[in-house]
Amino acid sequence: MAKLYIVPTPVGNLEDMTFRAIRVLKEVDVIFAEDTRTSSVLLKKYEIQTRTMSHHKFNEHKNAEAICERILAGADVALISDAGTPGISDPGFLLVRTCVEHGVEVETLPGATAFVPALVNSGFPCDRFAFEGFLPVKKGRQTKLTELSAEPRTMIFYESPYRLAKTLTQMCEFFGPERRASVSREISKVHEETRRGTLAELSAWYTQNEPKGEIVLIVEGTDYVGKRENIQ
Repeated sequence: MAKLYIVPTPVGNLEDMTFRAIRVLKEVDVIFAEDTRTSSVLLKKYEIQTRTMSHHKFNEHKNAEAICERILAGADVALISDAGTPGISDPGFLLVRTCVEHGVEVETLPGATAFVPALVNSGFPCDRFAFEGFLPVKKGRQTKLTELSAEPRTMIFYESPYRLAKTLTQMCEFFGPERRASVSREISKVHEETRRGTLAELSAWYTQNEPKGEIVLIVEGTDYVGKRENIQ
């Protein structure tokens, strides 16, 4: 029976690809990619010659039903994003939901996603965390920050390098300047870096030093703040 395969791809170093992911991408009938030009580099490296088609945020609503029908007709389909696991701040959720609603089998491979290494590397508790992805850019941003100021769990955010300094400054206001955080960028790439400190320290640093690359921001939750203060 044909199915949809959700296949994670490396967030940086192309060697992070798994053997299973390579096999699946070689065996399926078609690969739907967030950007076929970006994915072509990975596919060429592993000699994957499967036909590729586009599936991105601008066409996913129109594509979902058609891809589902293709699978129901007997085609095995794989979905990949530019980097990481589809559906995690990338197109994928809508297609998976559509397939589930139509009784199409979905198989999601384990693999790379940016927030896990950033979370573990932060030094904050990993047993309970809240993945928030990208904050609202405008509408609802202050409401969300107010809500999260009392979040007890470690918080995970994705952020653009162009908005990082502003976000850290706003978090100083809503979370308090002494709240500790960790900024990881360019995970598993040549210039990978993690910088830790208070929100005030990080805000000052990135205001003076404009970051480059993909950013994962980890902020300690109120539970850990309380425990840390009691220890001190």
